[in-house]
Amino acid sequence: MEKSKEEANVFYENALKESKKQMEIIDSKIDEELARVKETINGLQEQKKAIRKIYDGASLVLGVENEFEEEVSEQN
Repeated sequence: MEKSKEEANVFYENALKESKKQMEIIDSKIDEELARVKETINGLQEQKKAIRKIYDGASLVLGVENEFEEEVSEQN
């Protein structure tokens, strides 16, 4: 009886160690993916700013309403 309890303890200690290691690996992958997504978002935001400048200039030259001016006012 004592041996089976000891074997069970060893089994659960190994399960504990292995599951902890797997969670750490998953956490690392999550961090890597979040960093990649943040980098992508930052790139897209910079592209949007550049295109917005083009749009603002074109609407000014054409003398048409800039529909995005309200967005700036609402965001501030």
